[in-house]
Amino acid sequence: MGCFGCFDGGIIKGKKEKGPSVSDKLHPPKAASEDADKSADSARLRAAEAAQKRQEEFDKSPAGKAARAQMEAIAKKSANTNRGEPALKWQMG
Repeated sequence: MGCFGCFDGGIIKGKKEKGPSVSDKLHPPKAASEDADKSADSARLRAAEAAQKRQEEFDKSPAGKAARAQMEAIAKKSANTNRGEPALKWQMG
């Protein structure tokens, strides 16, 4: 056999049991896929509801009210800074 006695050179000496292939792992049967889709959809729905609840609680909190007031003040300030005049003026010569 030479110096690589443990290497069989790709010759299979008997029937080996095959497990699930990589393709089977990446593409599960349709029923399992549909169950996973349903659970993912319900998880997304619960996450969206929780996010909406957190947003509503933040809006009611003092920090939320202060943030809203600050955003309104910034919007009001930026609305009447330009008054029809160009922001950058230049002249020739």
